Amino acid sequence: MKHKTGLILEGGAMRGMFTSGILDVFLENDVRFDGIAGISAGAIFGINFKSHQIGRSIRYNKRFCKDPRYCSLRSLIFTGDIYGTIFCYKVIAEQLDVFDCEAFERDPAEFYVGATDVETGKAVYHRCRSGRKRDMLWIRASGSMPLVSRPVNINGHKYLDGGMSDSIPYEFMEKKGYDRNVIILTRPEGYFKEPPKHEKLFKLMFSKYPKVAQAMYDRSEMYNAQLRGIREREEKGTALVIRPYEDLGISRLERDPDELERAYQLGRQAGQDRLGDVVRFLGGQKD
Repeated sequence: MKHKTGLILEGGAMRGMFTSGILDVFLENDVRFDGIAGISAGAIFGINFKSHQIGRSIRYNKRFCKDPRYCSLRSLIFTGDIYGTIFCYKVIAEQLDVFDCEAFERDPAEFYVGATDVETGKAVYHRCRSGRKRDMLWIRASGSMPLVSRPVNINGHKYLDGGMSDSIPYEFMEKKGYDRNVIILTRPEGYFKEPPKHEKLFKLMFSKYPKVAQAMYDRSEMYNAQLRGIREREEKGTALVIRPYEDLGISRLERDPDELERAYQLGRQAGQDRLGDVVRFLGGQKD
C-alpha cells in the first residue's frame, strides 16, 4: 500500500528560522511530500517550500528585520499590527523578494494553513492553491499573533493565529488521509508548556472575543497533549519528528540578523543530520 506522506510545520514566530533551514535542506535534496500543513510561522515560511524558493525565508528576514515597515512598535501603534501587513504581504512578496506563485501552483503537494476563528475559538483550515491574494490572506491570518495583530476578516469571519487552537496539526492531516508524517517542531525534546496563571487577565484582554481568551488559557493543556500524541506516533513509526537539539534561545520577534542566521544554520544542521532517516521513512532511495 502506498503511503500518503505529510509535512507538518509548527509555528513559533522567529523560531521558524530553524524550520526554514530544514526545509531548504529538503529542497536541495529533492525531498517531497504529498501534503503540507503549516501553522503561523510554519505556514508563513513553509509556503517557500512549495514554491521551491531555497533561501527566501532567511534572505528577506535578514534583509528587513530592522526595517520599521517590517516589524516595529511604530507599526503596532499606527496600524494595530506589529508586522506591517502591506509591507510584509504585498511589497516584499510582489516587489522586493518576489514570491513565485507560478511555482507554488505547479507543485502538486496540497498545502493547508490553519487559523483560529475568533468567534468560536476553533481552528479552521484553508487549502492554498495559487499562493495569490486569497491564500496570502489566510497565511496572514494564521500568523496574526494575539494582542499585537488585528483579526483578519475573510468572508465575514475574523481569524487570528492558528497556534492558539491547533498548534501542531497532525490530527488534521491524519483525517485527510496522511498516514506517514514528518513533523518539524521548534522546541527541543522534553519541552513542557507551563499553564497560565491569570485566567482573568486573558478574559480582560479579550473581553470582545471570550472564545479566544479561553483558547489561550487552554493552550498549554492542548499543546502538551499534542506532544504526548506525537510521541505515541513516533513509537508506532507513523511519524518522524525533527526538533532542535536544545532551546533555540531566540526571541519570538528577533531583529538581529546574526541570531536569525544562527537559528537557520541550526535547522540546516538538523536537516542534514536527519536527511537519511527522512528519506528512508518516506520510502524513497537516494544515491
